[in-house]
This record gives sequence, structure tokens and C-alpha cells, in this order.
Amino acid sequence: MKISKLKNLWHLPLLLAILVQFWPLVFMISTSFKDMNQIFQASLNPLPLPPTLVNYETVLNNFPFFTFLNNTLFIAIFITVIKLVTSVLAAFAFVYYDFKYKEVIFNSMLLTFFIPFTVLIMPNYLLMSKLGLLNTPWGVILPQLVDGMGIFLMRQTMRGIPKALLEAAVLENASPLQVLYKVILPLIRPSATAISIFFFIDAWNEYFWPLLVLQDKGMYTLPLALQMFISAEGGSEWGIAMAVAMLTCLPPLILYFVSQRFILNTFMQSGVKG
Repeated sequence: MKISKLKNLWHLPLLLAILVQFWPLVFMISTSFKDMNQIFQASLNPLPLPPTLVNYETVLNNFPFFTFLNNTLFIAIFITVIKLVTSVLAAFAFVYYDFKYKEVIFNSMLLTFFIPFTVLIMPNYLLMSKLGLLNTPWGVILPQLVDGMGIFLMRQTMRGIPKALLEAAVLENASPLQVLYKVILPLIRPSATAISIFFFIDAWNEYFWPLLVLQDKGMYTLPLALQMFISAEGGSEWGIAMAVAMLTCLPPLILYFVSQRFILNTFMQSGVKG
């Protein structure tokens, strides 16, 4: 009994840690449904009494939210699709083809995990400037078309496919692209879906690189527009600012909760098959 009680006591710091992690999210949701009087009188109270939709109505009616939403969707979806394609094709080459220096190239690709993005900002910015892509969505998209983590996770997933399936397809005179499309892709669909969600959330939340590339406010993504709005109105209109923040983070939150099982399974498989 004493051992059981001691084990239960370990749950208390875990619950406290969870509360600390979730409190900013609870505060954001709660504040977005409060009017100004409630915000200043009971800022730490997580229950808006009574709740109001005035902040959301103000955002949707007076703030070009859907323009920024379309900009963000275009960039995030394009990056996600191209990253997934390049990750699958590169992983397929690393797993099912033998070529000179294959392991050296793959290990070099893994080293890119340890290069901070800030190191690449200057050369990427100069390249986009030379190509005339500053202040365009393509300037944000182009440096992000390949992802080392995606290649690694796709490779780990493909290594679990039995070689007998591929040999049978080759005996049926299937081309490499047919093997990839008809045999491999159906088997790795859950992992590909999880990695796509990961790519999408990462592109959706990106702030610093779009801030450098995009100059016209009409081209802003939601994270940039949120910061612009908070800088302009956040000093007094906390409810409106939190409504914008809530609408900004809602799509990636929904995607994560829907695909959480796929994401966890993908990372577990990559660790087991190392």
C-alpha cells in the first residue's frame, strides 16, 4: 500500500506540469470570449461569464482575416505537398537502390538536422533576392522544398516493407515508379499522412522567414498578421488579439488531434527500425 501511494504521488508533479503547459491555451480561449470588463476584472478566471462573440465578430468584420488565411493555406499546402513528394522519392532511392556513396550521402543529409535555420537565412535571402522572389509566396516556399527529417522518417518506414513484395512486382515487369505507386505508397499511407500533418503544421506556424521575405501586408501569413495586429491593437484590445490567435492556431490543433495516432506511430516505428 505504501509503495502504491508513493507511486501515486509521482502523478502530482506530472499533473502540475500538464497544467502549466495547458494554461496559456486555456487563457487564450477564455480571453477570446471575454469583454473588456471581464478581462481586467478577472484576467485569471478561466470561465468567461457570460461568454461573448463580440471579439470574433470584430475580427471577421473589420480584419482581413480570410486574405491572410488564403495566403497561409497556399504556402502551407504547397510546401507540404512538395516536401512529401521529395521525401518519398529520396527515401525510395535510399532503400531500394544501391549506388556509390549512398550511406555517405544519407549520413550527410542527417547532419542537416543540426544546422540551425538562422545560419541559412543570409544565403537563402540573397538567393531569393537574386531570383527576384522577395515579397512573393514563392520566396517563402522555395528554400523549404526538401526536409531531411521527412526523408529519414520515410526511409525508416519503407525499410519495414518485405522485399518479397517488391521482388514479386519486379517479376511482373513493373517499373520502379509502378512499384512505388502500386506497392509501396498504399503500405506507407498512414506514415505519409502523419508526416504531411507535421509538415503542414510547421509551415503554418512559421514566422521568422516569412517576416524577412514578405514586405507587403497583403501578402502576410496569419502568424505575421497576428503579430501586426497585436502590435497595433494588443495594448488595449486583448480580447480581439486572443480571438485572432485562437483562429490562427485552430486549424493545426484540429489536424494534430485528428492525426495524433498516426504521428506517434510514425515516430515509434522510426525509432524501432533505426
